[in-house]
Amino acid sequence: MTNQEIQSIKQRFGIIGNAPALNYAIQVAAQVAPTDMTVLITGESGSGKESFSKIIHALSPRKHGQFIAINCGAIPEGTIDSELFGHEKGAFTGANEARKGYFEVTDGGTIFLDEIAEMPLGTQARLLRVLENGEFIRVGSSKVQKTDVRVVAATNVNLLDRVQAGKFREDLYYRLNTVPIMVPPLRERGDDIYLLFRKFTADFSEKHRVKPISLTPDAVRLLTRFRFPGNIRQLKNLAEQISVLEIDREVDATRLATYLPAAQTSQLPALLPGHGAGGAGGGDFSSYSERDILYRLLFDMRRDMTDLKKVVLELASGTGPRPATDAQELLRQNSHLFTNLGESSPYPGPDSPAEAGGYLLPPASGPLRVDVASPASYTDEDEDAHTEDISHETEEETLSLDAIEKEMILKALRKHHNKRKYAAQDLGISERTLYRKLKQYDLESA
Repeated sequence: MTNQEIQSIKQRFGIIGNAPALNYAIQVAAQVAPTDMTVLITGESGSGKESFSKIIHALSPRKHGQFIAINCGAIPEGTIDSELFGHEKGAFTGANEARKGYFEVTDGGTIFLDEIAEMPLGTQARLLRVLENGEFIRVGSSKVQKTDVRVVAATNVNLLDRVQAGKFREDLYYRLNTVPIMVPPLRERGDDIYLLFRKFTADFSEKHRVKPISLTPDAVRLLTRFRFPGNIRQLKNLAEQISVLEIDREVDATRLATYLPAAQTSQLPALLPGHGAGGAGGGDFSSYSERDILYRLLFDMRRDMTDLKKVVLELASGTGPRPATDAQELLRQNSHLFTNLGESSPYPGPDSPAEAGGYLLPPASGPLRVDVASPASYTDEDEDAHTEDISHETEEETLSLDAIEKEMILKALRKHHNKRKYAAQDLGISERTLYRKLKQYDLESA
């Protein structure tokens, strides 16, 4: 497709911008439009996904048929089947007469299913049958009906994550994702941000007969650096707000900054929905309460602290590893404890600690001081006087931590309906480790 054809599509549908990712998405939409293939449009909320569904319908042989846009998240779960597939009289309370659903009304046209990830699992099974066979059954009926409808779906979440969590059918995902179209977020479109801002302020001034807003060069730079989590919708609100409130029609960066939320002006990476706080192997914390998350963090921290106490006690009693390198390696493995507590580790590298008599000695100053005497000057009386017996404390901590670990395992199993694969992913451990823990705590029948 030539650049001139892409520009023609932009003018026809009111799309502004020249970002390469945007042009590519338009090109894919135009190429797939003449076919009957199912299309899945992905992109953040407010990025303009519905415009691409209109491009696909308008450039297809179905352009003279009906086009209906449906937000799956806005229809209650109890009525979505009736809305999409219709119902018979008396099918449920309040069904005083038979009603056609959207798939029956739109026969020969296009249905745009926005926020497809919010569709209930039961409705997903019905939709899959429509996509595969073009068949559906009204609620309260046993008669199979035919329909010829093209489905264009859109979502602002990662559907594969929903599939792994058991909240979206895998077969439906691959049936919908025949041709994917990725709509870029506004923050990745560079100069398009200022072009859209000028368009919105010009539209406002024409409608309300006021002088349009202009930005100084430093204000333009600030505007294009803003992340715009609400994308085009947020930019339009910002342009209209400034057009209403500003008396001076030229706005500089200082004045523009008062309209931008300070917490959203950073260029640092943001934590996206669906990515748990535990990192790559930490599982998804989105469904846990703050108390559960705190329990988990305390569990990990106290377990590491207990291991560190054992190492220090062994060093002090002379029963631990004598080579400095071995002790240093053990302490380095637990150095993250100091970082977690907001302190710098007293053992930053392999050459930092001092050595004396074959034992590892801490530096002269630092956040943690552990005084260890050399073996020659260490007596039994000194051991009684200075060595703290922490065996009872370690035993109590182990018991309490076991109870917390057992509770977290039970909670994860209940959450995922005893599906060990997903429970293990949520807990950030392997299935084999979870199986061993179940045997350890006698939870195999839980």
